[in-house]
Amino acid sequence: MMGIDADTRSALVLLSGGQDSATCLAWALERFERVETIAFDYGQRHRVELTCKDAVRESMRRMNDRWSKRLGDDHLVTLDGLGKISETALTRNEEIRLGEEGLPTTFVPGRNLMFFTFAAALAYRRGIRHLVGGMCETDFSGYPDCRDDTIKALQVTLNLGMNRSFVLHTPLMWLDKRATWQLALDLGGGPLIDAILEHTHTCYQGDRSVRHDWGYGCGQCPACELRRNGYRKFLAASA
Repeated sequence: MMGIDADTRSALVLLSGGQDSATCLAWALERFERVETIAFDYGQRHRVELTCKDAVRESMRRMNDRWSKRLGDDHLVTLDGLGKISETALTRNEEIRLGEEGLPTTFVPGRNLMFFTFAAALAYRRGIRHLVGGMCETDFSGYPDCRDDTIKALQVTLNLGMNRSFVLHTPLMWLDKRATWQLALDLGGGPLIDAILEHTHTCYQGDRSVRHDWGYGCGQCPACELRRNGYRKFLAASA
């Protein structure tokens, strides 16, 4: 995988350990011959997701022989500075609420920009052209770095700054959470749905003490609400 020329058959997936990134990993495994993953430790209060992403990878490796052959290395990058300077409800123990500027206090300024930039730097070294992230502008919390325009602009910037032809994929950009569950079903059937329910973590509180029908979480934070509502709409549409 090492080399100067970007490989059009390989992809690097931003895998947090949550529902969205797990679905994106399955999406990439269906499309590319070699798929690596990258995760970031930035002092997030729901750091348990980093343990979950290992279980996600292993479950996908077991459920599909073709995916197992395609799934490559996993990379963990530490971004301590991001957590220290952001002072948000995701990086310290404070109330999750709507801030004065109209954004949730869970918004970590520059997070997705940094994630894709570090991913591109790794992809440059690994000879990977395609970068995949779970950003979504349909069911989201208003984060400006999840918008389609942001990702498109960042792709241009990364290609200019690194003299590459990276392609940034966001397969969930125009899907609500119900449609994201449906995509997972289309990609991996019941086994993938079961793996997402059991192994992924989306709760901002990092709470894995209670297993709901839609997975683990506190059941109260915005991330849990989105996941729960989407899952129930998915079940209703499938009935």
